[in-house]
This record gives sequence, structure tokens and C-alpha cells, in this order.
Amino acid sequence: MKSLLIALAALVALCTTSALCQADSHAAFERLKSLQGSWTGKASESQSLQVSFRLTSNGSALMSEIAAPENMISMFHLDGDRLMMTHYCGAGNQPRMVGSMSPDGKTISFNFLDATNVLSTQPGHMERLVVTLIDPNHHTEEWSFVDRDGKTHQHEMFDLHRAN
Repeated sequence: MKSLLIALAALVALCTTSALCQADSHAAFERLKSLQGSWTGKASESQSLQVSFRLTSNGSALMSEIAAPENMISMFHLDGDRLMMTHYCGAGNQPRMVGSMSPDGKTISFNFLDATNVLSTQPGHMERLVVTLIDPNHHTEEWSFVDRDGKTHQHEMFDLHRAN
């Protein structure tokens, strides 16, 4: 009987955790959707940049386009109870990251899961993205790039304001 109670408690805890993870992922995706539109701002070295966000695929994916010499695209979407991001990088690879939202709902952090087309001839890949939602018209994006040896060698901070 005691074993049955322990197993039942573990099952309830697992179901509750899964439901909370799914609710957090859905809430984080909804927060990201609020970024739809055009944004302007500065990168770390004061260079100007433009970023646009738009919903696609009947609202199931959010596309971010960074207008830079490389014109990089990132796609955000739900995958069951996970929030996912695939970054189509100027380095020629496509890192996938899993997102999680801070308890206050203002920060969504994406951490490297895996990647396609990571080749030894490339300088490295994106490892992390942190999106901080300051207010409806202001957010930051902090991108971290790791080299082939796995050492972070570049952090890029975008400070963006809504353009429309």
C-alpha cells in the first residue's frame, strides 16, 4: 500500500510538472508574439540595426529577421511542452535552442540543444539568446556565439525600440 501511495504521488508530481512546463512554454511564446512589428536600435558597437518580427504558419511560428549584412532569420515555435528556436545563422549553420521564461515573465532564455550543418570550416555557432522584454516598445536581445573549441568568444547586445 505504501509503495502504491509513493507511486501515485510521483505520478501526480510528474503530471503537474509537465503541465506547468507546457503552460510556461505557451506563456513564453505568447510573450514573444507581442514583439510582432518593426524594431530599430543599436548593436554592441553602436552600429544601427533593424529587426522585424512576424507571425507565420497560421500563428504557429514567429519569424525574426535581423537586417544586417548576413540577413539572419530565427524561427520560434512550440514543440509539445517546449519552446524552440532555430537560428539560420550567417555562419552557415542552424543552431536549435530550447527556451524558458523567468518567473517574472520579462526574460526568455534560449540555450543550445543541437545544430545542423556545423562544420569544422566554420568559426562556430550561436549558443544562447536572452530576450528581455522591458516594456511593450523596448526589448533587448543578448546573443552568445561559441567558437569551434566551445569557448564563448562573442557577445552581441541589441537594444531595440518599436519602430511602428
